[in-house]
Amino acid sequence: MTKKAVKGFSKLSKDGKIEWIANEYLNGDENCIHLLKSYWHNDKATQKIHDEFIENTISNFYLPFGIAPNFLINNEIFCIPMAIEESSVVAAAAKSATFWMERGGFKAEVLSTTKIGHVHFAWYGDYEILAAFFESIKHKFLEGTSHLTSNMRARGGGIKDIQLVNKTDLEPNYYQIMAKFETCEAMGANFINSLLEEFSKIFQAELENSSLSIDDKKVLILMCILSNYTPECIVRAEVSCNIEELTEGTNLSADEFAKKFEQAIHVARIEPYRATTHNKGIFNGIDAVVIATGNDFRAIEACGHTYASRNGSYSSLTDVEITEDGIFNFWIEIPLALGTIGGLTSLHPMVKFAHQLLGNPNAEQLMKIIASAGLAQNFGAIRSLVTTGIQKGHMKMHLLNILNQLGATEKERLEVKSYFETKVVSHQAVVEHFCKIRGINQKDLTKN
Repeated sequence: MTKKAVKGFSKLSKDGKIEWIANEYLNGDENCIHLLKSYWHNDKATQKIHDEFIENTISNFYLPFGIAPNFLINNEIFCIPMAIEESSVVAAAAKSATFWMERGGFKAEVLSTTKIGHVHFAWYGDYEILAAFFESIKHKFLEGTSHLTSNMRARGGGIKDIQLVNKTDLEPNYYQIMAKFETCEAMGANFINSLLEEFSKIFQAELENSSLSIDDKKVLILMCILSNYTPECIVRAEVSCNIEELTEGTNLSADEFAKKFEQAIHVARIEPYRATTHNKGIFNGIDAVVIATGNDFRAIEACGHTYASRNGSYSSLTDVEITEDGIFNFWIEIPLALGTIGGLTSLHPMVKFAHQLLGNPNAEQLMKIIASAGLAQNFGAIRSLVTTGIQKGHMKMHLLNILNQLGATEKERLEVKSYFETKVVSHQAVVEHFCKIRGINQKDLTKN
């Protein structure tokens, strides 16, 4: 059936949108309509809030919301909320947290909180003339935006620096007005973008009113936008202990474990193929908390991956050192531009709960918590990789997903779980044992 384009879709009611989709794309399937509506929140006020987060909302998409307890961070214990669908992530974070709680916990500090934005523009005159003109009007950027920055300045934030950047060696006639900002408890995207747009207006107005020649007044504003790359908004989290304390639950000696762990990190530092998966595991922990706390995981990931490439090759975000006297030090330094006010933080009920659970942290405290979660996740992954292998724990957690896919009854689930208690889980092995319990062959299972 040929699909039809639609005009005015956004103006339809939610029911109208669902009806149109069902008729045009789903052959009027009532089950699909029921499915969509079954995910609506029972409380109409709460559902209205969700509907207005984005355009063309027709339903809600749920992620599991789990808790990783026992995170000892700077001598304070946290239960960390995690919104994620991937098996074993929450379990691994909780296991690592408990492991390190008994060894002094996580030590975290914020190194800097500066964010950056740019007015990108093309200038067709002489650079020396532009540079002199820019210096002469630099104060106007601060004066002309004081009405926009007053509230932020009252909280200790605002504009930290404004510079002219010459990029003509990379692109003809290309320059930037680069500004640095402190946004306190807000992530600050709207604040920064508003200021940058105002900078461009001030720049153009001052240029037009200047005594420069007509040719030197030629400027083309390309765009005004913050950068999600925030290499000066950095947090560090670390753990340490004597290597003799690392081998709990393994059959390795302390020296062997430490050597394998250290070399595994070194591989992730020099091999981009490994570093990509290594850092993905870190973001399993980071993203889950970022989502739960209503922050932008896409911006966090983009920034983190750029930071991992800052030295010219994609590399590990974590590092390790084994001292001569046998002390194991493991740490992460990562840019995290986070907010605890604005955005979803005061609107989404579960986000508000997540912040309450964490003790309503400020932005710097949240940076420390999330960096610790990423480090915990990475420690758990590397520890598994150099000892039992990653699949043993991961597939144990994935077992329930496989059983749900097979439509197992509660009795069958218990029997299969008991059977694999001491065995390595694989999808094929689970299917074979499940079919044996039911007395069917796999072809019959496929037909059903």
